[in-house]
Parts: sequence; structure tokens; C-alpha cells
Amino acid sequence: MDYTLNCNGRLLSLEVPQVMGILNVTPDSFYADSRQQTEAGIAARTRQLVAEGSTIIDVGACSTRPGSTPATEQEEMERLRRALPIVRREAPGAVVSIDTFRPSVARMAVEEYGADIINDVEGRPDMFRMVSRLRVPYIYMSRKSTVRDVMLDCAEAVDTLRSMGQRDIVIDPGFGFGKTVDDNYRLIHQLERLQALRLPVLVGVSRKSMLWRQLECTPQEALNGTTVLHTLALMKGASILRVHDVREAVECVKIVQKACQS
Repeated sequence: MDYTLNCNGRLLSLEVPQVMGILNVTPDSFYADSRQQTEAGIAARTRQLVAEGSTIIDVGACSTRPGSTPATEQEEMERLRRALPIVRREAPGAVVSIDTFRPSVARMAVEEYGADIINDVEGRPDMFRMVSRLRVPYIYMSRKSTVRDVMLDCAEAVDTLRSMGQRDIVIDPGFGFGKTVDDNYRLIHQLERLQALRLPVLVGVSRKSMLWRQLECTPQEALNGTTVLHTLALMKGASILRVHDVREAVECVKIVQKACQS
């Protein structure tokens, strides 16, 4: 479906699935190649994401990997205040998403740096109120373990957000959050059912443990498995792929689009 997101006055079409490239300005995110903390590293990673075809850059300053100790609110803000001017300088045309579960961080990023999207893994009422006030697209992630419960959870969240005046909403079924490996694969198998919500779906499976545990390898060796799941997700209606490896994901989108049009 031809969804669009209003990103600070720019309409981002999702008629062709978009690739969201990950930029972690943290010392402890699970995939080392996505971590950058120096000005040179952040600038180089930003240029790489854009050069390889990412239209959205998802900047994270607080790791949410299992077992991690979250950065403090002050640490998260300081990291973003260091990174966002660099991202804006190096990629002035990119849509910038902020990966945060803290309303105060979301407000700072939008009001001080013009962030375009808030990508939230918690989905608490205080964040709902904040994004509705900020009027930016919001990615809601479900931690439920079955497709039925994900749909019910997302439907309830969307109703609440709509009642607050929130317009642009993206659904993330939350691969790897609150789910076993088997739960994740059942969810990808039934992913097309989320289309009943009539909202764009973001899929974030890049190099996650559901892949490397199944393949008995490491995250560094899980690129091929990631591409397989990206292909399945696209064929089942995903509108956004959140990825570490942009070039490969962009190629996947092109091939699936061609195959489905032929």
C-alpha cells in the first residue's frame, strides 16, 4: 500500500519499501560495526549509510540489547547532542529517526535538532503524549509473542494514539523483544496478517539472535540469514527494513520489487 510519512513537512513515500540504516552512538550495542562514538566515526558511518541507499538514519544513544545496562538520561542526551549535528551536516537530505524510549530525549531531539521520527521500544503513555504533542511520525513496537497478541496490542496502542491526535504511526512487531526464537519465526511466517491494521510495518531482524542461534554462528556471520528474512518480510508487506547492512538490504528491495512486478 502507498503509505506516506510527514517528516517535518517532507512526505516520505513507502510505496517502495524504505531502508532505515542503524547508527549507534553507544559503546555497547550488540553489533560492533554499527557503533560509532568519535566525530570521525559518526561522520563516516553517516556517509556510508547514505551512499549505500539508506533514506532513513536511525540514531540510537542507549543500547536496548538483552542484558545491557541502559545509559542514563543525561548520557543519552549528551551522546545525541554530539552526534546529531554531525548527522545533519553529513546527510542534510536524510530522514533522521531517534531510537529512544524516553520522552524528554525525544523532545530534545525534535525541538533542538529537527529529528523527523521517534522510534520507541517501550510504548508507554508518557511517550504517547509526547509524540502526539511533537507531531512527528511514531514507531510503536510490540513486545507480545504471538501475531494475534501483537495485532491486539498494536490496535489498542493505535486507538490511544489516534485519540491524542497522533497521525503518522508505524508498527514494529518487535522481533527479539519478549519472544523466543520459535516465537520470532512464527511471527515472520504470519507477518502478512499485520496488513489488516492498515499501517506501515517496520521489520528489524538484522543480525539478531533469532538468526545466529538458528545458524549456529555469530552476529558477524549472520548477513546471509538476515537477507533471507528481509526477502520474506518484503514479500509479506514490510514497508521499512531497519538494518545494519544497507547496500544488501537495498539490493534485496530492488530484487523483490522486480520479482513481484513481473
